[in-house]
Amino acid sequence: MTRLKLGLEWFLNPDHAPLLLAQDRGWFADEGLEVELIEPEEHLDAVEAIEKGEMDCAVTEPLHLVEDRANGEMCVGFARFLHTNGGVMAKASIERPRDMAGLRIQYPGAPGGGGPAIVATMVEADGGPSGTEGGYGRVNNSFYHTDALAEDKADVATLVFHNFEMVEAKQRGLDVRMFALKDWGVPDFCQLVLITHPDKLEAERETFAKLVRVLRRGIDAIKQEPEAAREVYFRLTESDPEDALTRAIYDATVPCFTHDFSMSDDYYGHLEDWMSARGLIDATPTEASGENVYWTNSLAL
Repeated sequence: MTRLKLGLEWFLNPDHAPLLLAQDRGWFADEGLEVELIEPEEHLDAVEAIEKGEMDCAVTEPLHLVEDRANGEMCVGFARFLHTNGGVMAKASIERPRDMAGLRIQYPGAPGGGGPAIVATMVEADGGPSGTEGGYGRVNNSFYHTDALAEDKADVATLVFHNFEMVEAKQRGLDVRMFALKDWGVPDFCQLVLITHPDKLEAERETFAKLVRVLRRGIDAIKQEPEAAREVYFRLTESDPEDALTRAIYDATVPCFTHDFSMSDDYYGHLEDWMSARGLIDATPTEASGENVYWTNSLAL
């Protein structure tokens, strides 16, 4: 049995349902794998943990993958499994993206540049003023985006997922709207991918191929056997199946699981260009090397 330590990008939640279902039904064991799901103490510490041998692979988002490689970290993505609609959640009084210019932004990385880069791009795409990054209020209410708006700590919040924060806001009766990244000039990085060290991927290719096969099997089952899969999730996470919010988030997440695990060179080139233009990265690995260093489709196709 091969042991595989897989780091999650956040606390255990419906995004990880295919992995939980695979554990419950013994599909990892069928492939000779013993998979341990690790909830990291910090949201962005996966690459360091892989380099230290504390994890073998991890779930992350394309934005963080590009950040890590631009900072000289060695990591590569090899399977995308979830793609949701995400962007900026705003109070309903904010009718258009350009109305967000100069407002208070809630984002976990505050006072870093990520939140203003996203909002300023949207403002400009909607015909608003350019060069507004320095004029925003920067609020760090951790990942409690909905609380920040409900408690009037911020006017807008990023980055939110439609299957999570927007569902939560609706359940709480908040009057909010969402401006999607893809609609307002920001590359659509609201996706979850698996990463590892390039050398590790090469040396243990068959192990990661098995992981990808099981992940596909889990996604198929979630969509084909929705009631049974939901029961497994609530049982293994010890969640209350009668809790309306948890159930609504789970149901909104299921359609986000994708059967297409691949990603394109063009996608990562576009994301790198945007991050560089907005000052989120200093180095541009793809531009420097002339080839995509972020992603391989060798296991995804």
